[in-house]
Amino acid sequence: MKVKELAKKLNITYKKLLAKASELKIGVKSPEDSLTPQEVRKVKSSLEGKKSAGKEKDKVSVKKKVSRKKAVSKVVKKREVGVKKEKVPPKGRRKGVKRATPEKKSPLAPSISPIVETMKPVAEKIPEKATLVTEKLKEEEKVVPKLKEEIKKEIEVPPPPTKVIKIDETITVSELANRMGVKVNELIKKLMAQGILATINQRLDMDTASLAAGEFGFGVEIVPLYGEEFLEEEKEDVSLLQPRPPIVTIMGHVDHGKTSLLDAIRESKIIAKESGGITQHIGAYHVSLDKGDIVFLDTPGHEAFTAMRARGAQVTDIIILVVAADEGVKPQTVEAIDHARAAGVPILVAVNKVDLPNANVEKVKQELSQYNLVSEDWGGKVIFVEVSAKEKIGLDHLLEMILLEAEMLELRANPNKKARGTVIEARLDKQRGPVATVLVQSGTLAVGDAFVSGFSAGKVRAMINDRGKKVKSISPSKPGEVLGFSSLPQAGDKFYALDSDRAAREISEIRQRIRREEVLYRRKRVTLEDLHEQIASGKLKELKIIVKADVQGSVEALCDSLQKLSTQEITLNIVHRGVGGINESDVMLGAASNAIIIGFNVRPEPSAEELAEKEGVDIHTYRIIYEAVEETKEAMEGLLEPEFKEIPLGRAEIKRTFNIPKAGTIAGCLVTKGKISRQSKVRLLRDNVIIYEGKMSSLKRFKDDVREVESGFECGVGLENFNDIKENDILEAFTLEKIARKL
Repeated sequence: MKVKELAKKLNITYKKLLAKASELKIGVKSPEDSLTPQEVRKVKSSLEGKKSAGKEKDKVSVKKKVSRKKAVSKVVKKREVGVKKEKVPPKGRRKGVKRATPEKKSPLAPSISPIVETMKPVAEKIPEKATLVTEKLKEEEKVVPKLKEEIKKEIEVPPPPTKVIKIDETITVSELANRMGVKVNELIKKLMAQGILATINQRLDMDTASLAAGEFGFGVEIVPLYGEEFLEEEKEDVSLLQPRPPIVTIMGHVDHGKTSLLDAIRESKIIAKESGGITQHIGAYHVSLDKGDIVFLDTPGHEAFTAMRARGAQVTDIIILVVAADEGVKPQTVEAIDHARAAGVPILVAVNKVDLPNANVEKVKQELSQYNLVSEDWGGKVIFVEVSAKEKIGLDHLLEMILLEAEMLELRANPNKKARGTVIEARLDKQRGPVATVLVQSGTLAVGDAFVSGFSAGKVRAMINDRGKKVKSISPSKPGEVLGFSSLPQAGDKFYALDSDRAAREISEIRQRIRREEVLYRRKRVTLEDLHEQIASGKLKELKIIVKADVQGSVEALCDSLQKLSTQEITLNIVHRGVGGINESDVMLGAASNAIIIGFNVRPEPSAEELAEKEGVDIHTYRIIYEAVEETKEAMEGLLEPEFKEIPLGRAEIKRTFNIPKAGTIAGCLVTKGKISRQSKVRLLRDNVIIYEGKMSSLKRFKDDVREVESGFECGVGLENFNDIKENDILEAFTLEKIARKL
């Protein structure tokens, strides 16, 4: 609502309203400025306090419960008003009015009846026209209380809403109107009054929806994304809970022996499958022991996979922090500690590579004590186990400590219900389609179960355990590869098994629709001003990239690492990201958008390679993430404008000047330092002030053109399009060398 509209509604001037708004620290300065509903209520509440006193006074005066002095003065005031409204009142009548003023000084009466008697002679002495005006004022006085009642109703702060509606984060105007039971047109009018132009199908943010609902007297309760309220975990019956294996995540710095340690425990060769001996994505493995079962999650150690480590920490019960005895605490070790503490998960420290001659376990304990990980030997509570994955030293002790910690945590779950879990990793398989590694956290997942995970739904067609064998069901705390997804889920999505395919499809379809609308609603529009500035300055450059990888986690990690390379001058725009091999559609997109295609652990199809060669699209494939990041960084550096470094060549003093027709002024110089070259740039100094900077039009020695003149020799120099040369000026010769910039 605008200031002038509110002032008119409250029957006050807009200047008074602006003054009141200034007192309340509301930022409006002109009558055309708009006020929010909260600010309107704030102003009205403030004005109500001032008017309430006046209102009570008017009520008393109407009921004649005022003193004699006030009653008489009021009559006189009315008479004076009546006289003022007459443009040319007779003199006699004006005197008659004045003679009524002595009544004002009469002493106060003890009751109301003498007041009325005193008022009668005064009324008799008031002239006719003044009496008519007074009567009109009396009639208006009867209307005033009604108006004040109406104003009070408007000013009063509305009571807290009794009705509450539930809305999600993506509600539209029509949906909000339907839930409140009001017409869409009325809701749009309210939004327009708040300065929001909205269409019937437009999405509203939470603040706007709350304000609009408040205008109709409704409260708002925000609910999570569609379907989440139906999928929430119910309170478990304690009698149905059964012990489950602990989920243990192995974390630590790159090349500290995490996968080698797990390999030694499982007595398999996982590390041989990884490129460069470095874990590229999360591996989930189940290990059966004599004293119990343990599920291990192996997370990547290098810095590019921060999101994966965070995901591993969220689904785990115990974290084993692997630290190499010969290297000690490293950056990713500290990061792993932070993730574990953020998730509230207990930490066991495995000091690996104790068999090396330069191993120093005490140094590791000292460094970790700085991060409040104090060994039990030093009086702390953290279990330290010395192990060697290569020599298989201390592995039994480590497993005993894990089972002991799990026993203290009392890990339990109900296997006799629909499964709940988390997607650890996802990838696109040529033969089998979307495949996801799912860690079941409660319930039992069986073949044929309908499920929903994020924006994807499906039915379990087959399940494969970590050993590559098909299984019919997966119990709590066990991982498995699930086939049957309608689309590729995101790593970290919650996995819910449902009773029917229909329910899963409905939830998935509505979530997908909401996501599409959200993307369209939040898409950044480029303004003409921004576009003009970018084109005019020529400073903003862009490198477009298409990223394809074997698994979803690698796509996320690679994209995160590449986006960190963007600077103010050059931006990296990831046009498309996906899981699977490089196909013809990727090449066509790269040709249309002038983008480079980066493949991680994938290869292009033969037809895609031919098309790329024809269209001139660059395809680069990598097996190690650091190589992809480094080469992309070099490509971005090639787009940067080079820096120029000035290299001085020589200095000459002008002894005489010669004016030559058609050639202009020629400077007779003596080279005092270095040399003067014909190809070099020159700078003319006069009293150490730069007069000219540019190129030479000629360089001669005697009558011959020369390429350069050495120190101690004389020469004639002509400057390009410049003739203001004087004796004793100095000429400096220099060149500019291009230097490639680095990010």
